[in-house]
Amino acid sequence: MQEKSIQKLYYSIGEVSEMTGLETHVLRYWETEFRELKPRKNRAGRRTYTSEDIRIVERIRYLLKDRGLKIKAAKKVLSAEESGAGGEHMRNLAELRRFLKEALDQLEAN
Repeated sequence: MQEKSIQKLYYSIGEVSEMTGLETHVLRYWETEFRELKPRKNRAGRRTYTSEDIRIVERIRYLLKDRGLKIKAAKKVLSAEESGAGGEHMRNLAELRRFLKEALDQLEAN
């Protein structure tokens, strides 16, 4: 089975659903349960997922579906991974990237 590679900058919830095999309502529910999963919303209010968001979705899917963990246990695992080595650095880089993308969007709009 050939995996789809992540090539675009942003993906819609439908595209992420197709890539991961998860229903859109599951993705929306996971946003409420996992603080690590926070896709941005565009001006129209539609979710836009980055490759990092998709990586997190895949990790959550692995923990819940493949390993059979409950949501509470999966939250602990993700939290421990995020707070581990480089977690703070990765959060800072992700925030910087979002800021720069917003600035670029504003410049292109003008």
